[in-house]
Amino acid sequence: MKKNIISIVILLLAISIIVINLWEPMKTRGDKVNPKPNIEESILEGPLKKTNSSSLQEGDPAPDFELTTLTGKKTNLSDFKGKKIILNFWASWCPPCVAEMPHMQKFYEKNKDNGIEIVAVNLTSMEKKIQDVKDFSNKYKLSFPILLDEKGEIGSKFQAFGIPTSYIVDSKGIIRKKIVGPMDEGMIKKLIDET
Repeated sequence: MKKNIISIVILLLAISIIVINLWEPMKTRGDKVNPKPNIEESILEGPLKKTNSSSLQEGDPAPDFELTTLTGKKTNLSDFKGKKIILNFWASWCPPCVAEMPHMQKFYEKNKDNGIEIVAVNLTSMEKKIQDVKDFSNKYKLSFPILLDEKGEIGSKFQAFGIPTSYIVDSKGIIRKKIVGPMDEGMIKKLIDET
């Protein structure tokens, strides 16, 4: 059974890598699809610099956004200013996301009072219904904020084309690492310690 789960996870990761590699050449081959960069909001300073969402990279300020939580509260990424943030993009039907969530919850329980926050952005536009997200959250007893990306705009802005996709954002609002694929508790701890 464990071998089957591992095989499925590896297959999904391979598919994610292929999709990302196919996407990258389309972005970098010189086509000027969107020559007008957007002005993004930094989670620290408001308008910070002109940036095209397709060029979001490690070392860039994390663009601010506002989404509604599962409990109906409007929440901005900037609400967590001053904390290290694990910004995770996921869906309830995604096997690697299912594998990752218990590790994220354990890490959160141990570290939520240490200036660390997990912000889980559900790619709700890819879900059948919001109830699936609520059921998932209840099943895994998730206590960190779950934000609903109902239009898919934030997932697209953060290039969450393969899921799960996570960003490690430092306390100054700078993206330090992008991870495509599931993480376990040890990996999360190591990434946060390096931030």
